Amino acid sequence: MTNQEIIAKLPYSKSFLFVDEILHINENGVAGTYYFDENLDFYKGHFKDNPITPGVILTEAMAQIGLVCLGIFLLDDSFNKAISIALTSSEIEFLKPVFPNERVTVISEKIYFRFGKLKCKVIMKNEKGEEVCTGIIAGMII
Repeated sequence: MTNQEIIAKLPYSKSFLFVDEILHINENGVAGTYYFDENLDFYKGHFKDNPITPGVILTEAMAQIGLVCLGIFLLDDSFNKAISIALTSSEIEFLKPVFPNERVTVISEKIYFRFGKLKCKVIMKNEKGEEVCTGIIAGMII
């Protein structure tokens, strides 16, 4: 399965899709990018005159790249529309803000994938290579 095929299988549409590119993926992890365009709707109300990306959106981007893309890759040909990957837990530490018009890179390392549960260590970096958030995310195949 190609990186583009994985992105096409994501169960999100443009307004809530936080994956632009998969840089690399294998059975142990994934890295991908997303560009936070200043015209995204949530910036209109998240801190007047000083917009920053909400933590819940950063967590979602980390989950989409670091958990869902990896889960689709690991399931390979058995992944279909009847299967979903649902977030079951996250423990994220936010270290730096992400501003509009920033590109981030998410790097995910599989901790385990067993009994339908995928757990990963995930790091998000800004364009300077600085960690902006880090944590553990887990999800279930349903």
